[in-house]
Amino acid sequence: MVGHVSSFGRNGVHDFILIRATAIIMTLYTLYLVGFFAFGPELTYQAWIAFWGQTSTKVFTMLALVCLLIHAWIGMWQVLTDYIKPTMLRALMQFGIVALLFVYLLTGFFVLWGV
Repeated sequence: MVGHVSSFGRNGVHDFILIRATAIIMTLYTLYLVGFFAFGPELTYQAWIAFWGQTSTKVFTMLALVCLLIHAWIGMWQVLTDYIKPTMLRALMQFGIVALLFVYLLTGFFVLWGV
């Protein structure tokens, strides 16, 4: 079996499981948000601040963000390895994507936790 250094799960089975697991967590997070909007209190500024001030919401949001980034990385890695054949170009594109995903992670952390 061929292992790729830039693959997140290190092989296809792990990547498959990670994609499915992250998709489930992102679906649960979407249902959490829809539940708040559909069944929560009237949407006022105070309700919005209270919702995002809960530690459970912040933790679930960070988990969903990390899952989104893992999901995106695996998907982009698969697309790049399938369609970008020059190794140097693919490596540069992968580096750019990883850098951008890292920026998204830091931005999400700072926005969510207000550090």
